[in-house]
Amino acid sequence: MSADSLGGYQSAHSQADSVGLAVLDTDTRYVFADAAYCQIVGEEHEGLAGSPVSWGARPRVGSTLLLTRVLTDGVSRTHVTALSRCTWHRLTIHGEVVGLLGVILETAPASAGELQAALSYLSLAETGEGIGTTLDAETTCLEVVSYLSPGLADAAAVDLLPTSPLTTGDLGNEEPRGVYRAAVSGREELLAHSSADAVPVSVRAMRAGRPVLDERRLAMPLIGDGRAIGAVLVARTHGRFTRDDVRSVQAVSARAATAIEHARLYEQAERTAFKLQRALLTDPGLPHPNLKVATRYLPSGSGSLVGGDWFETVRLHFGRTLLVMGDVMGHGVEAAVDMNSYRSTLREVAANDLPPHRVLRQLDNAISEAVTRRPATCLLVRVDPARGMGSFSSAGHLPPAVFSREGAAELIGVPVGPPLGTGLGGYEIISRSLQPGDTLLLFTDGLVERRGEDIDASLARLADVHAAPDSSLDELLDVVLDELDAAHAEDDVAVMAARIRRRPVVEHH
Repeated sequence: MSADSLGGYQSAHSQADSVGLAVLDTDTRYVFADAAYCQIVGEEHEGLAGSPVSWGARPRVGSTLLLTRVLTDGVSRTHVTALSRCTWHRLTIHGEVVGLLGVILETAPASAGELQAALSYLSLAETGEGIGTTLDAETTCLEVVSYLSPGLADAAAVDLLPTSPLTTGDLGNEEPRGVYRAAVSGREELLAHSSADAVPVSVRAMRAGRPVLDERRLAMPLIGDGRAIGAVLVARTHGRFTRDDVRSVQAVSARAATAIEHARLYEQAERTAFKLQRALLTDPGLPHPNLKVATRYLPSGSGSLVGGDWFETVRLHFGRTLLVMGDVMGHGVEAAVDMNSYRSTLREVAANDLPPHRVLRQLDNAISEAVTRRPATCLLVRVDPARGMGSFSSAGHLPPAVFSREGAAELIGVPVGPPLGTGLGGYEIISRSLQPGDTLLLFTDGLVERRGEDIDASLARLADVHAAPDSSLDELLDVVLDELDAAHAEDDVAVMAARIRRRPVVEHH
């Protein structure tokens, strides 16, 4: 509760009879309660310690939900009745949450008008709890209109400017272009622009940067960082809006403006990261002509920022190619930037033609020395088409699979070392032959991992995939992505398929 809300409440209830204290543990059982607290809430003082809070038919101190919220987020909350006000604070010792402290104030009986005024102040203080719960501007607008109508108004709407906010006062007499209705609730016809008005009331509020009352309509500007980004509009069929109504809409609008600005910044960062990652992934190195490679990248549909998934191919001496699949931990621009740094370092290290496990060791050392860099998993496969061999080494990455010419899948048991960036090293290498027509499949965890599913079960689903005999690389990737429902994955999906290109047999006559 804010200081202003407390001041308003105290003006409505200036007379208090007594104050009581209680301490609860994290299970909301009493640890201590003084006599005044017990008298106000009607508890027996003797033997109260260890017993749970009793809500009764008419709770005097709050609710289970209220106490749980205070324990969870540490935000103090107040429960008000006609005769008392109880505020709960989270108790911590050396950073550990140990319980709750309750302070209850018994108040003098209030008139109906005084009680309504007190509850109005409290409602104003708590308007922010249900607004801006996500980093999505559309959801925030829906939360705003749902809070205002029904209830305070018979209709409510949020009008927004597209994405370029305007400094209040610089709209002149022109209606800003692109204003759109982001959300509406209740009787929308009450919000319609009157033909007698030269400028819609919501636009007038944006232009002035302050509330505009128009008969039974109220428009409140949404101000983000000193700039108008839209307006909240409410309307009634009967009665005018009071001063308290204006304050309530103003509190809602301030909260909404901040949430919408945050959502737009989040969306901008997401677009930047996405573009950066797409630019990086569209420029992998080219393998030797004796190796065919196909790649796919599917961003997550969860709405989170893109991750640090990446793939690479590096030409080595004697017709060999190094295949790389990596995953930087985390999401967003930082993960994409680190991804680019790791790719550059890997190219430099791989140019020395070291075996895969030694490449990982040098990468691990380089990343661990840069304290700002994020850890990453990485799988390396050095393919030698002339010998029909593959050499594998893993830094915390999931194992690759190999599909036979007949389309059957098999997981390759590669020893797993620590992720890059730990500085621990300890990477191993294994080699195995690649038969004619075999296809290697490298992938990031988004392809197989599903929430609540054991990773062994996830990998088993991949091993059960069967492609048509002699499928092309693109056909094989289509089958894998479809069978594992990669389009609905909870994380980004990067895959790479590689197959040795066999020289055609030339017949001599």
